[in-house]
Amino acid sequence: MSGPAWNRINEPFSQLISAEEIANRTAELGKQITADYAQFTGNADVVVLGVLKGSILFMSDLVKHIALPVYLDFIAISSYGDATTSSGVVQITQDLTRSIEGKHIIVVEDIVDTGHTVDYLLKNLATRMPASIKLCSLLHKPERAEREVKIDYLGFTIPNKFVVGYGLDIAQQYRNLPFIGFVPNA
Repeated sequence: MSGPAWNRINEPFSQLISAEEIANRTAELGKQITADYAQFTGNADVVVLGVLKGSILFMSDLVKHIALPVYLDFIAISSYGDATTSSGVVQITQDLTRSIEGKHIIVVEDIVDTGHTVDYLLKNLATRMPASIKLCSLLHKPERAEREVKIDYLGFTIPNKFVVGYGLDIAQQYRNLPFIGFVPNA
């Protein structure tokens, strides 16, 4: 069985979620967010906050489907480095560019795995006095959960496989895949 055609043939992964499935679910999430936040238009800023680097492709496509005025900002947080398992040490490597006090925050994450990184981030953001915080994640691996994290907007629940593509990487590679693939034996 051959893998999908793309710009790096013979790589060691298989497709798990197609580009079409991602596009359809992302559009659905954008419409849901639009409906949920329509009441805040004009009352308070809505900030779509991307967690770098993994969320960038998902966030870019997601905001195209949010039919409301939103501000975009980014934060970089890491517990993986170039490894395939979390080090357990969470660090902010790039902070927000402006205050989120009194604003409605939608955190956009690529994947919720153990939950440690997202839990840390949500608690950190809460200290900054936003009006609200909700979490939107493309993927969730419930089998790996060590912390209970509420995902308000979820793309897909996946099995306990190491995944790459559509922003997710292994040692900074494969982010540009248009689909989600899994790496056997990782």
